[in-house]
Amino acid sequence: MCDALCAPGPRGMVFAKNSDRPPGEVQVAWPFGRRSSAGCTLRTQYLTIGDTGAHATLLSCPTWLWGAEHGVNEHGVAIGNERVATTHDVSAAPPALIGMDLVRLGLERARSAVEAVEVIGALVETYGQGGIADATHHEAYDSSFLVADPEHAFVVETAGSTWVAAPVEGGGAISNRIELATEWTRGSGDLAPGDDFGRFRDVTQDTRFADVRLAASRRLLAGTPSGGLSPADTAAHLRDHGSGPWGAPGSAGPVRLPPTRVGADFRGVSVCMHVRGYAVTAASMIAELPSGIDAGEPMLVYVAAGSPCASIYVPAFPRSASGPPPFVPFELSGEELWRAADAVRAKVEADPPALEGVRAVLAPVEEALWAEADDVRGRPALWAGTGKSWGPRALEALRFCLA
Repeated sequence: MCDALCAPGPRGMVFAKNSDRPPGEVQVAWPFGRRSSAGCTLRTQYLTIGDTGAHATLLSCPTWLWGAEHGVNEHGVAIGNERVATTHDVSAAPPALIGMDLVRLGLERARSAVEAVEVIGALVETYGQGGIADATHHEAYDSSFLVADPEHAFVVETAGSTWVAAPVEGGGAISNRIELATEWTRGSGDLAPGDDFGRFRDVTQDTRFADVRLAASRRLLAGTPSGGLSPADTAAHLRDHGSGPWGAPGSAGPVRLPPTRVGADFRGVSVCMHVRGYAVTAASMIAELPSGIDAGEPMLVYVAAGSPCASIYVPAFPRSASGPPPFVPFELSGEELWRAADAVRAKVEADPPALEGVRAVLAPVEEALWAEADDVRGRPALWAGTGKSWGPRALEALRFCLA
């Protein structure tokens, strides 16, 4: 279970995703450089396929997987995937590509959102989908994707080797359900124009657990001010526990405690996920994809290890094709920060009122980090000197919450 959204912001497209995974599954943010390996072979999670080389990326990866839940590349392309229930019996399919493979391959191979759609579509048609993607519950599944760049965005939905895509106008969100019907504009060769992709939705699966979160994302987008979606407002939404956004960096306001149970109406399955014993938000990312990236304008990405409510969005400046050398805090790529954030999440779930004290510690640190990142955004010579403390300060604050 995951949630992703994007919309134009003051500096370009804002892309964000919460990655919901089984409790205890480690997920970290790894920066990868360019790979000059076209013509060689490439091992994905279950398949060996031809390689075309790779653009530089920043990927949020469960550590047991080759692929990524979400990420960005040096050309300002961002992709995130969602588990969806389809009529394709993926559990019976032979090992093939999984959604996280497709996220990584799309980012490694595409220079724009349009190219990423074509890359994902071609791979799905060629190799299909199959293989365990949730090792804890031993489950396989098909995926949908939100694909964005500084100017454009698309929803891509799949069922086995069949796929469709539709452009996102103004802003869009996806969750764990098939949404497209006949409005798709690109699709696999086995479809005729006007075919209803909705026929691939598994109607035996109750999607209300996704509907409540998708509605929350759409409310955020519908209420976005004329200046565009800000990263701070996005962070507040990604902390939504079912009663609305809260905890925007730099803002005051009440702390909204996590849900303790899932109701008959599926309230309690929230954007910031806390379904005890089954799924939690394991990592979160907010990316500003600047309209001037081709002219060297830097990307600013905020990465939260663990659940956003019990963590800190740490800034990073990943590599861009025409920009200066990148700076990504080392701690984002290690398990120590993630395990500290996950321990704070577990503490909060065991004692929800403890979140108020946790936020009293974490919020001032997060606000300071964001202010410092904004101050040096246009001065890349200062990134490393200023940012070298960001990871350690986040880790120190999380450890203080556990003391």
